[in-house]
Amino acid sequence: MDDNGDVAVDFGEDGLVPAVAQDAETGEVLMLAYVSPEALERTRETGRAHYYSRSRDELWEKGATSGHVQDVREVRVDCDADTLLYLVDQEGGACHTGHRSCFYRTIDGETVGEAVFDPDAVYTDGGTVDETTDGDESGETTTESE
Repeated sequence: MDDNGDVAVDFGEDGLVPAVAQDAETGEVLMLAYVSPEALERTRETGRAHYYSRSRDELWEKGATSGHVQDVREVRVDCDADTLLYLVDQEGGACHTGHRSCFYRTIDGETVGEAVFDPDAVYTDGGTVDETTDGDESGETTTESE
């Protein structure tokens, strides 16, 4: 605990922790991204999910480009204080592919999740942005896997 009574998050050597975004109503897992101390602070200040892009080395707000924001109801921390859980109200889809969740397919390639928007209509560059793995909504394609 810190001086404010908050749990001291262990951001580790790279200064980041994984954060799972989960629908606050349904419990559906929506996405996984990384959070820096600044991203966590901005999330708590604004009530909107902020993450950190490892490939672009910058803070980003979920939905800043797409409009598919995450209003954060609660932030939870795991038992080791090295992983966060954002309980969110998701506007639109969480995934850049147009699906509600980034976890929309099985390991066998079967699509099991719902497509809720057309990425070509949202991302003017053809929908190549992967804000949940690249960590931003700039439209820049990445091969980084987070």
